[in-house]
Amino acid sequence: MDLVVRTDSAPQLFANAIRSEIRQVDKAATISGVTTMDRQLSEFSSWRRFQTWLLGLFSLVAVAVAAIGIYGLIHYSVVHRTREIGIRIALGAGTGTVLRMVLAQGLVLSLVGLLLGLAGSVGLTRVLESMLFDVTPTDPWTFLGVTVLLTGVAMLASYIPARRATKVDPMTALRHE
Repeated sequence: MDLVVRTDSAPQLFANAIRSEIRQVDKAATISGVTTMDRQLSEFSSWRRFQTWLLGLFSLVAVAVAAIGIYGLIHYSVVHRTREIGIRIALGAGTGTVLRMVLAQGLVLSLVGLLLGLAGSVGLTRVLESMLFDVTPTDPWTFLGVTVLLTGVAMLASYIPARRATKVDPMTALRHE
């Protein structure tokens, strides 16, 4: 049997008084596990909080891995296109043109990945539905926010190699081959 008591002040102050009232009614009553509702709710939701924390940690690791992968891919592409970029600069392409060219390449790759990821996530949201609180599985604001975040991360990861591409010396690039 459980007894729930509501108070206007600190509940632990009334624990002894409630115990003595129960003993007056029934001397054989065993009283154990006196706790507050806040503690009960905290214990009840601790597993969910841990799952949410773990999911958030894995999400951050996934974003970091995606950023490193995009950076590596764009850097690799810029290194292998050094001669082409050098020729473009020698023919008059400005730093803005080269920067846009490399950023566009990173953006196209990222958008393809985002579209595939969004399609997969719509399918997997039903699996995670039990872990969601106050959010529908296909919440458009969540999908929009994640898309904007990942696009920003992709552009930042592409910007570093793009900035290096603008500094390619045409003469060095042409002598390289």
